[in-house]
Amino acid sequence: RVRIPLPVSNILWEHCIRLANRTLVEGYANVKKCSNEGRALMQLDFQQFLMKLEKLTDIRPIPDKEFVETYIKAYYLTENDMDRWIKEHREYSTKQLTNLVNVCLGSHINKKARQKLLAVIDDIDRSKR
Repeated sequence: RVRIPLPVSNILWEHCIRLANRTLVEGYANVKKCSNEGRALMQLDFQQFLMKLEKLTDIRPIPDKEFVETYIKAYYLTENDMDRWIKEHREYSTKQLTNLVNVCLGSHINKKARQKLLAVIDDIDRSKR
């Protein structure tokens, strides 16, 4: 057994939590179809994850908590709000943004709006290069 000093343990926990949260968003971005109830379940699952984390570690605030919550809540945005949201949230990958728009297609975003939003994402991606 090797004893890990508390500051080192906290850094390890922070990196593990950050990686787990980034992995959650990546997993959510791989969803092909999702209903409002499905997104609500994602929020509940994430809340359960946070409750378990808070029992395991004293790290506060939870790293990248807002990153996950913001992504889940973006599903509910209207077309105009999503356009603005996409432009303001450059922290998400092109794939994550594209999949978000595609999953919303048919539920509350039509094909024309989808094309417009995908063009916005493409413009942002080009500007990053």
